[in-house]
Amino acid sequence: MRKSANGHATFEALEGDRSRVLGSLEFATVTRLLPVGSAAIDGGRAAVIDLGGVTGTDSAGLALLIEWLSVARAAKRSLRYENVPAQMRQLAHLSEVDELLLAGSSKPSEQVGS
Repeated sequence: MRKSANGHATFEALEGDRSRVLGSLEFATVTRLLPVGSAAIDGGRAAVIDLGGVTGTDSAGLALLIEWLSVARAAKRSLRYENVPAQMRQLAHLSEVDELLLAGSSKPSEQVGS
């Protein structure tokens, strides 16, 4: 996994309660994504966030995902991540937050039912 050349990332609401993140989750991009994802979670449009389109990440990306879990908890909403990239799983493991981040999540090759 590599960082995007232009430091671009987007949050897209899909059908129902599904959303996805595309691009690089890094210090330069997460501040733009935080309010968009938080609003989608709070509004019930992001119970599942697909991370299969994430092209790069750093600790700021991990912090963003943990913050979104906090937003979901405060709003009494469920949230799980699908297709968590290997680099993100490694960062979560090294930071000892893998159980928190990966609860109910699926790896790129797995599908987990709701």
